[in-house]
Amino acid sequence: MPFDDAPHGAARSMRPEIANRPDMRRRWFVIIPAVFVTYSLAYVDRANYGFGAAAGLADELHITASQSALLGSLFFFGYFLFQIPGAAYARKRSARLLIALALCTWGILAALTGVIRSYPLLAIDRLLLGAAESFILPGMLILLTKWFTRSERSRANTILLLGNPVTVLWMSAITGYIIRAFGWQMTFIIEGLPSVLWGFIWYAIVRDKPQDAHWTTSESRLELNMVLAAEQSSLPAVPNMAAALRNPNVILLSVQYLLWSIGVYGFVLWLPVMVHKGSATGMGVTGLLSAIPYAASIVLMLINSYFCDRASTRSRFVWPYLLLAGGAFFGSYLAADTSFWIAFGFLIVAGGCMYAPYGPFFAIIPEMLPANVAGEVMALINSMGALGSFLGSYLVGYLQGATGSSKAGYLLMSVSLLLSGVLILLLRPVKAAAAVELSVK
Repeated sequence: MPFDDAPHGAARSMRPEIANRPDMRRRWFVIIPAVFVTYSLAYVDRANYGFGAAAGLADELHITASQSALLGSLFFFGYFLFQIPGAAYARKRSARLLIALALCTWGILAALTGVIRSYPLLAIDRLLLGAAESFILPGMLILLTKWFTRSERSRANTILLLGNPVTVLWMSAITGYIIRAFGWQMTFIIEGLPSVLWGFIWYAIVRDKPQDAHWTTSESRLELNMVLAAEQSSLPAVPNMAAALRNPNVILLSVQYLLWSIGVYGFVLWLPVMVHKGSATGMGVTGLLSAIPYAASIVLMLINSYFCDRASTRSRFVWPYLLLAGGAFFGSYLAADTSFWIAFGFLIVAGGCMYAPYGPFFAIIPEMLPANVAGEVMALINSMGALGSFLGSYLVGYLQGATGSSKAGYLLMSVSLLLSGVLILLLRPVKAAAAVELSVK
């Protein structure tokens, strides 16, 4: 039986008269914009390193190409270390407080990237920056499971994760011009400090659960909690994290996401360098060209999540896009020696397709495992993604410096994404704990 045909019971949504109440609609205008902005700021401070590298960071600090690649990838090693403890704190105590503290911390560390002149200190700064940002995605995914139901989850996750391509889109278009006007050092400061201010705003407007929000009514809270409780009761019991780690699907998704992230972050961090060298244009035009793949990804993410929630299935909205992305990177590999512009056309397809499945992917875990372990499992899988990001950002940067060409990087990203798509097809179906009637009588 295919994974998506696993019995979850009849998927229940809130009653229309409740779902359409102003307080329930307000979730989409308070919680969702807040998580979107937060994740957007996180992406500014992790992806602008590629622009600094393209603008001469290595030359000014007198560091080698391999040292520059290591600086870019150390962020992801720090990101790898603290995911699960952060998720446990967010589930048991407060995602709201954890994220507010992380925002202020990483904003300061990101700004310091433009101040530090010592390679060892810069390496420590990038490592700590990754550690501070490691709490964000698991914490916000846990927060969304308390505010949105299964029939809303792919769209909610997608708008959160749109903070990735939307940010890189405007950042790609603007950062090149900021660097040209103020230099790469000041650019890190300009793009880092807003996170500190947003940390205070986040804490003021977001609440951990509907019961804490003064703008929700008791009837709406009761209906939402009943739906969420019914979803939980349909899942098989998993007593603890040790038992979850023995689940073959958890192991498979961890390896799958590692491979996926090799492709994504090799692309995110080194696309400006690839475009700058391949097109032989200035930083302003490099930024504009680098924005195009992210524009394609925004459109595909929204379309894919909409149809995913309507179909109430997940994996079939993930693997086809990953295979297409892998194939497109292979097209870039084949075309790199012939024409940069043909290779770049394939990069647009690859960029759009590898982002499209994010919302459906992160809806799989809380619909596969109960809430007592789902948050930590999402953190585990995301930490494996961080390890893949470390490998992707380092290896693509290393191959770029060692060969003087983007071809080897294209091939690495192609193989990684093709394998990640195949692994999704191997997921086992989830057995429901019991037949639970989720429709409202």
